[in-house]
Amino acid sequence: MEATQTQEEHPNIDKISAMMDKTWATLDRIAQQQEETDRMVKNNNKLIGDLGSRFGEMIEYMVVPNLLTKFHELGYVFDKAYNDTAITDRTNNIFAQVDITLENGDKVMIVEVKSKPDAEDIKTHIQRMKKVKAHAAYHGDKRKFLGAVAGVVFLPEVKEYALKQGFLAIEPSGETFNITPPNGQPREW
Repeated sequence: MEATQTQEEHPNIDKISAMMDKTWATLDRIAQQQEETDRMVKNNNKLIGDLGSRFGEMIEYMVVPNLLTKFHELGYVFDKAYNDTAITDRTNNIFAQVDITLENGDKVMIVEVKSKPDAEDIKTHIQRMKKVKAHAAYHGDKRKFLGAVAGVVFLPEVKEYALKQGFLAIEPSGETFNITPPNGQPREW
């Protein structure tokens, strides 16, 4: 049998060739649509991330003015408050982002702000607290470090988890907010 065969020997070759062309064209369109979908998802994820970041900033600015007063009512007197500070200690390889810092001569309160905190956020804040304390120790700061988590929507189980980890929980209540201390003393780092 010869390598080249005539159309008479394969009468459907034109149909098969046309079907293959259509199949390749369809696959090419699907690949283009997938690329466009991927681009749109990536763009949407960035927009959602930016929105979440802006929402967090808004919460920080709403909470800070009354935070010193609310903590004072609980017996914590802080005379300084800072929003959005970063620890960049290349020498000791310590890097951390802190939403709100309250301090006085004896204590420092590190507050993590989330619109809807979850268990991972609590675990991340524990690690942040360790980094902040280590950074302070490297620089001779012997103050006690306390932690708090602020959330607009605090699911009961997440709030309970935060309290069990020794954090104070900050959540809205009417036109202001409440601070719930953990059972017993707050954890000190």
